[in-house]
Amino acid sequence: MTQAHPQPVRSRTGTTRIRWTIIWLAFAGLSINYLDRASLSVALPFMGEDFHLTATQQGLVFAAFFWAYDACQLVAGWYVDKVGPRRSFFLAAVWWSIFTALTGLARGFWSLLTLRFLLGIGESPAPSTAAKVVATWFPTRERAFATSIWDSGSRVGAVIALPVVTGLIAWLHWRAVFVVIGAVGVVWALVWWKYYRDPRQHPGASAAEIEYVEGGGARTAETDAEEAARIPWRSLFRYRTVLSMMFGFFCLNSVIYFFITFFPSYLVTERGFSLLKLGFFGAIPGLFAVLSGWAGGLLADRAIRRGASVTRVRKTVIVGGLVGGSVIMFAAVVPEAWMALTLLSISYGSLTVAGTGIWSLPADVAPSSRHVGSLGGVQNFASNFAGIITPIVVGALVDATGSFVVPLLVIGVIALVGAFNYLVIMGRIEPLKLIGSAPAATSGS
Repeated sequence: MTQAHPQPVRSRTGTTRIRWTIIWLAFAGLSINYLDRASLSVALPFMGEDFHLTATQQGLVFAAFFWAYDACQLVAGWYVDKVGPRRSFFLAAVWWSIFTALTGLARGFWSLLTLRFLLGIGESPAPSTAAKVVATWFPTRERAFATSIWDSGSRVGAVIALPVVTGLIAWLHWRAVFVVIGAVGVVWALVWWKYYRDPRQHPGASAAEIEYVEGGGARTAETDAEEAARIPWRSLFRYRTVLSMMFGFFCLNSVIYFFITFFPSYLVTERGFSLLKLGFFGAIPGLFAVLSGWAGGLLADRAIRRGASVTRVRKTVIVGGLVGGSVIMFAAVVPEAWMALTLLSISYGSLTVAGTGIWSLPADVAPSSRHVGSLGGVQNFASNFAGIITPIVVGALVDATGSFVVPLLVIGVIALVGAFNYLVIMGRIEPLKLIGSAPAATSGS
């Protein structure tokens, strides 16, 4: 039986624009992905009657997700390249939705920790899949904005978690939160499976769109150089560019994961936010981050279209974003809550701009289309050590000092270290060459 597909969106010239429908669908998937991930951080302050967790135990529960998520990154990136975005995103979404729903059945610290661990396994292929989608469907001149769209799903998921989760808690119970958003994830997975195909296999894509995408630098099997495609996966770790990508992304995530984990608790315990204020004002930094990311992606693509080098554009976006993100260190010491919220918004927005550049790198430097998902998994593997370390360190420092001043100072400094890494240590941003060939030195090997 032939599957029906949505009618393609057409521009004035009649050329299809399937790629934009696909990237917005990926955005929805990442939004649900992060809604599932962030729901516990929003619900946890209001689960005290059932669990009575210390700040250190909360940090361990948050970290359990990242133990699994990070351990699976290298395999997940390879798997995305092996089976393609259609299958990898579908299976991942079904998995993470099931274990999100089961979180509503948790009965204590250990069951909560186990379910978060299993959730981390299911969510691990999502970012590498999205990076692969951009590399497959978008020319270089549109890559940053397309990346900003799917990457903003992480911010949107965290933002909507605040009103959605607090609303469901007030209306029903915290256990109902996880069942509802788990069901939403299953629905999205079915839509993705029905609609997504690679460019030459998509029944709605016109020949003009395929030519535009592939001619503009999209990374597909049809455009791969034979020599580059032979570079073994394990050899990626021999390139300075790849090592710099890994370390720099770790620094970015050291700050990002404060917003994903302890941010709601900070507003409640340190700034005295009520449930209503948390649901309303707590969404401001995330909303600002979404708009900042889109603006940063548009400006980066415009600069490349006007002739700026990919290296200059990516480094400007990433370094500037990390420097801006470091202002989080001042949020803990300002006297008024609105001042802290302003600084946190600037920090989150700047980090999101940096993230659009960082997640463009796998497509920029991959030696072939067969390496895009793998490079996404490699840099995400390193970055999510921050997801393991940051919640534990922040929780322990809060327990030891009684405030968030020291933790925010530490992660602000780490953001500056990351900026230095991308500015000084990372070389030119271009496709990696086979080590031993003449141009290899320009690839940062």
